[in-house]
This record gives sequence, structure tokens and C-alpha cells, in this order.
Amino acid sequence: MAQQNFRVGRLEQEIQREVNDLLLKRIRDPRVEGVTVTGVEVTGDLQQAKIYYSVLSELASVNQKAAAGLEAATGLIRKELGARLAIYKTPELKFVKDESVLYGNKIDDLIRQLHQND
Repeated sequence: MAQQNFRVGRLEQEIQREVNDLLLKRIRDPRVEGVTVTGVEVTGDLQQAKIYYSVLSELASVNQKAAAGLEAATGLIRKELGARLAIYKTPELKFVKDESVLYGNKIDDLIRQLHQND
């Protein structure tokens, strides 16, 4: 069991590194510029991977364009992952917007406001 969890964790790190590299160097879609992969969750059977991403802009239009660009590039990203990773079957990819960055910024703003009031 511990061996399986270690393998999943290692695969998650490798997928995160490779997808970030692909977004920077291989994907030429302007909609995915500024997209950063913040985390990856792979299921225990290694068949599916949720890729969490963040975008620097908070504008809804930019977020929608980034989601559409990632959706369009999913096939190419999966194909490239299959070529780069030494695994039997490349997992199905699902991109999910990571809201933790915005949540963290909101908490920081609240703390700053508290300190300004003191």
C-alpha cells in the first residue's frame, strides 16, 4: 500500500513538472499564456488526473479563455505526457481552476485590513 502511494505521489509531481513545461514551451495558444499548474491529483489506479491551475488575472473573461485553451490543448498535452512519461497508460486529464490562490489573497487582504485598523 505504501509503495502505491509513493508511486502516485511521484507520478503527480512528474505530471505537474511536464505540464508546466509543455505550457511554457510547446503550447502556442495565447489563451494559456500565464497559466501555472499548482497541483495534480491522480487516482489510485492511475487512470485519471485532475490538474489544478491558476491564472494571474482575476478577470472572468481571461479565466474563461484559459479554460477553453486548456480544454483545446488537452489532447496534445496527454499525447506529449505519454511520450515523456514511462507509464503503461497515460491518465485521462481534467483541468480544474485552483481557487486556493484567490482564497489566500482574500485572507491576506483581511489580515492587512485588521492591522490597518489597529
